[in-house]
Amino acid sequence: MSMQIAIASGKGGTGKTTVSVNLYYFLNQLLNNRVQLIDCDVEEPNDILFFDQAQLQSQHTVNQLIPEIDTAKCTFCTLCAEYCAFNAISIIPKLKFAHVSHSLCHSCGACLYACKFGAVHEKPLEVGRVYNYEVSYGIGIAEGRLKVGSAMQTLMVKQVKKHQNPEAEIVLLDSPPGTSCPVVETISDAHYTILVVEPTPFGMHDFKLMVKLLSDVDVKFGVIINKAHMGNDEIYQYLRKEKIELLGEIPFMKEYARTYARGELLTSIPAEVSKEYEKIAHRIIEIRTAMA
Repeated sequence: MSMQIAIASGKGGTGKTTVSVNLYYFLNQLLNNRVQLIDCDVEEPNDILFFDQAQLQSQHTVNQLIPEIDTAKCTFCTLCAEYCAFNAISIIPKLKFAHVSHSLCHSCGACLYACKFGAVHEKPLEVGRVYNYEVSYGIGIAEGRLKVGSAMQTLMVKQVKKHQNPEAEIVLLDSPPGTSCPVVETISDAHYTILVVEPTPFGMHDFKLMVKLLSDVDVKFGVIINKAHMGNDEIYQYLRKEKIELLGEIPFMKEYARTYARGELLTSIPAEVSKEYEKIAHRIIEIRTAMA
């Protein structure tokens, strides 16, 4: 069975994409190209931008079932609106008005259960698409792209995670930033999570939020410090105090940042950075073996 490893961060801009793409590269070297990368940051999927030879293999539409109210059958009793926990249904009996807000609906089905007159039925609404790519090494990359204007991030994350290749030994899940519902969906069934942290006051604040979240969902984790030694040492003190494993430190280098900005993240890796990722990849293999 594949080991799912989520790569997450409490805030945006810590280097989560950098770590995800590099670990995909280095782990594939150690596992004979049996690693898959899934970009779960469905509002801004950037992983594929760093693979020049990527070939689109397939795409799948993700639909949400949205209730529709037939006003010819509706008695405007308002029971469906009362059952709706998300306030997505508006009923005005005097005007014989019934409306479902697509942006608020979570497709829970409560309104169908509530209606005793057969006035509510469901119709599919596209919320995004899942794309599967073949790249020059590894099992490939899948990404979810949320349709602009849709609020169904969690649904999209759930669907893109279903595109795991059963032949993968490790599946890397590049999580959205933050601690909201799409992040919880990404990490909820992961076997292990890598937290990417920057050694700054903002980074420290949001890192503690992620530690609390991972504790609540009971997922084991370790830490990679990106832009290491750029800020203060508070993060190091916290890791020692809480006995959290430090998997590695990626040094802050302006030239390396420039290669990222040019989309050349994998073609010009400084030796110092490469050595650190090799060490992290070996440690991940050790963790995988211990958890098997």
